[in-house]
Amino acid sequence: MIRLPAIKIQQGLSSRPFLSAGSFLGTLALALAAAVPLIYLAGTDPVTAYGALLRGSVGDQYALSETVVQATPLLVGGLAVALAFHAGLFNIGVEGQLVVGGLAAAAVGVNLDLPAAVHLPVAVLTGAAAGAAWAAIPAVLKAWRGVHEVVTTIMFNYLAFGLSRHLVAPGGGLASATQPSASDPVADGARLPALTETTRIHSGVLLAVAAVIAVGWFLYRTPAGFKLRMVGANPTTASFHGVGVRRVQIGALMGSGALAGLAGASEILGLYGRYLDSFSPGYGFQAIAIALMGMLTPLGVLAAAAFFGMLAAGSVGLQSVGISRELINVVSGLVVGFVAAQPALIGAYLRRRRKRQASGQGEDASAAPADVDARSAHV
Repeated sequence: MIRLPAIKIQQGLSSRPFLSAGSFLGTLALALAAAVPLIYLAGTDPVTAYGALLRGSVGDQYALSETVVQATPLLVGGLAVALAFHAGLFNIGVEGQLVVGGLAAAAVGVNLDLPAAVHLPVAVLTGAAAGAAWAAIPAVLKAWRGVHEVVTTIMFNYLAFGLSRHLVAPGGGLASATQPSASDPVADGARLPALTETTRIHSGVLLAVAAVIAVGWFLYRTPAGFKLRMVGANPTTASFHGVGVRRVQIGALMGSGALAGLAGASEILGLYGRYLDSFSPGYGFQAIAIALMGMLTPLGVLAAAAFFGMLAAGSVGLQSVGISRELINVVSGLVVGFVAAQPALIGAYLRRRRKRQASGQGEDASAAPADVDARSAHV
């Protein structure tokens, strides 16, 4: 049986904002510090390297815009992972659901001839619906047959990758006659509008912000969100209180898939304007680390996605000082490693603190009779 101890640790931390912020900043500091020896081995010093990273990610308007562009799919993907985690589910299939969402949005954008006011919403919603549908089978297998979602969602990732390659291969249903491994451009009416003329920022950013607000409101302000978190905390107790655990699990995994599909649709309709077989460099897999690093809270996921967006955008700046962009993958890997170690480290810290508190209470209790005797003698 696959156990997910990180879920309870992260859910517990989400109710302790100062500890959550400290854990988030500590993870960043440890990852950046652990990369210092590697930076020296690359032939430069960390001040120069991290300075180039900052200039490449937030040094000017265009650099900042690239950080936002890179962070947008990571943010929505991180919300997808976090939503499933809150229900006690580990959705490793976000990458495949994101790919399917992009495929569906591109199919609507290329093949349907609709008024602009209708075409864009239909394309976006179709992408989200495709992601939800792709997660539906693993959800039903989990709820009704007990098949672990980690296994099925991984399998569905590879099905999505194969479907993508087939549809844009020569003779495929979405294949372009002029560009290999891609579809024809989507209609102008199905494009997400650009927010500025001089950068690549598009209105998918607004969809991502709306997703942060919607997920936060759903989880912490609605009865359905409370039931979902209750199932994640203890499905047996939730069942005893009349919560339909199977229904909640299916809804949570399909909602997670819908968010992943929205991320894929946003990239295709906003950034590229056509479907590309390799448009995602692994956003769905990075989203797992982002969700855990963000303590499963929407605002925490936003902060974590911003950091990973800075790494991706700043990698160009590293090349200007003679460091390979692959160092960014190293830093990202270190972040993932420290995120994976968080449950053990934080669990040990919490246990030690409870032990100190218990020993302090024991000392107070043993001191009480002596105090009483002292007061009695004084009287």
